[in-house]
Parts: sequence; structure tokens; C-alpha cells
Amino acid sequence: MKTTLRRALAIALSTGALSAAAPVTAASAEAEPPRYVALGDSYAAAPLVPPPDPADPMCLRSLAGYPRIAAEALGAHLTDVTCSAATTGHLSTSQYPGTAPQYDALTPAADIVSITIGGNDADVFGEALDCVNFLPPPHGISCAEENTAGGTDRIRARIDAWAPVFGTVLDEIARRAPNAEVFVVGYGNYLRTDGCHPAQPFWKQDANYIQGVVDHLGAVLRRTAEEHGAAFVDTYTPGIGHDICAAPADRYIEGLVPTRPAAPLHPNAAGARAVGDALATAVRGTDTALPKAS
Repeated sequence: MKTTLRRALAIALSTGALSAAAPVTAASAEAEPPRYVALGDSYAAAPLVPPPDPADPMCLRSLAGYPRIAAEALGAHLTDVTCSAATTGHLSTSQYPGTAPQYDALTPAADIVSITIGGNDADVFGEALDCVNFLPPPHGISCAEENTAGGTDRIRARIDAWAPVFGTVLDEIARRAPNAEVFVVGYGNYLRTDGCHPAQPFWKQDANYIQGVVDHLGAVLRRTAEEHGAAFVDTYTPGIGHDICAAPADRYIEGLVPTRPAAPLHPNAAGARAVGDALATAVRGTDTALPKAS
């Protein structure tokens, strides 16, 4: 772990642990918390999860998204520029009038950077909506069959073609924030094996196909992160048993018709908390000398 992040996190976590037992000294009061910049799309922005962030209404960013959860756990100063519908292009260009390119939030002062991106570049979730079949087979069209016709999976091919673009993103983050540890946060567990038609309107083969595509994107994110010196944060494992087929109270990802405030096929407040906790654990885990969460 880079020295600046080690020192900042050690101070933030140790002073937090000691605050109930001893007064804060002048030295610890003056110590700056780690500086954390969150980049990415709606998986990070958590659209429609209350409360909304009034700083940029067009982005539908929540004040309860995973960056906020992780920042609170780490005692970090957060700059959250995540934005719903963002692609890698919006890292360097304005997504909406008045919305700065996300890269603009990066400076050499950053200690932590997280990013979730790629789902919109490959249109993974738009394709998932095309897989909806309310009636049972054979009354409809299987998106798995359509997307793999001819022996080539066109969505996976699109993800593979995008992978080098993500590599250049990580290089640019490292250039703009050379002192930061970078964490690539993956997309989660959306559908269990064979799905749960008709409760969620995806045929068995299509449910498996959708999750397989999400898993493939996650594998590309992980591999590219490792190749470019970033850490990958697994969000699939914490989501096992909390997919859109789970009982409404147990879901981390909302289904096609949300039962709690969140956009369809996006994390709800519980899901954002689980991802934020996973990210905070990953940040702490990059240096075994740092205090761990109690």
C-alpha cells in the first residue's frame, strides 16, 4: 500500500477506535483523513435509493450508495462523482450540461479511488431487459439463443473488445492520482442458477445466460485490474442468496419491479451497504498493519 494511504488510514481508524476512551489530541485532530474519489456508473450511484444527492440531480446519485458506506467505514473524505448511465467515455467528457468529466475529480492528493464501469459500454443491462419473457416457453424468444446464434456470443465478444479500453482507464487513473490505491468494484449476483420464472420473468436458460454475461464482465474487470496494478473487489460472493429471486426483504439487487426504493436490476440500500462494506474490507486488507473492522 502506498505510504500516504497507510498513514492516513492508520490515523483515521486508530483515532476512531480510541475516541470513546480518550480525548482527541491536537495532532490527531489536525491529521487529514484519507481522500477517496469514487468513479463509475449506476451500480455505484444507486439511483432512486434515498436520500438523493442534490449536488447533481441528473446523475440520480444516492447519498446511500456504496461509496458513501465505504467512506464512512474508513473515516475517509469522499468525492463521489458516480453517475447513472455513465460509460468510460464520460470519464473524460461531460455526461450532462454542468456535469464535469469524472476524471476531473482525480488529483495527486487522492489516497483511494474506486470505479465500477463497463456495464453500459457493453449494454449488458439493456440486453438483460431484452431477455424478459412473461409467458413460459415456448411462447417467446430466448435471448440466450439469439445472442449465441452462429456459435459466437456477441455480448461477451463486445465485453472482450472493450477490455483494452478499461486498461487505458486504469492507466489514466494512475497518472492523475499517482499516490492512490485503485479498487475496481465488480458487478454482483443478479440471478441464481435457473432463475425463478415467473416470479422474475427470465426463462431458465436466459437467467443463466444473463448471470454468465455479468460474470464474464467481472472476470474481465478482475483480469484487467490485476494487469494494471489495481485491486478487484468481489461483490458476487456477498450477494449469494440476495439476488433478485430472494425474498424481497433479503434482496441486495431489486428485480424488474422493485419492492424497495431502487432502480430495477440495481442495488437497493442493503445491497449498497454490502458492497460498501466489501470495499472497506478490501481497502483495509491491502495492508495487514492496518486495524481491521471490529
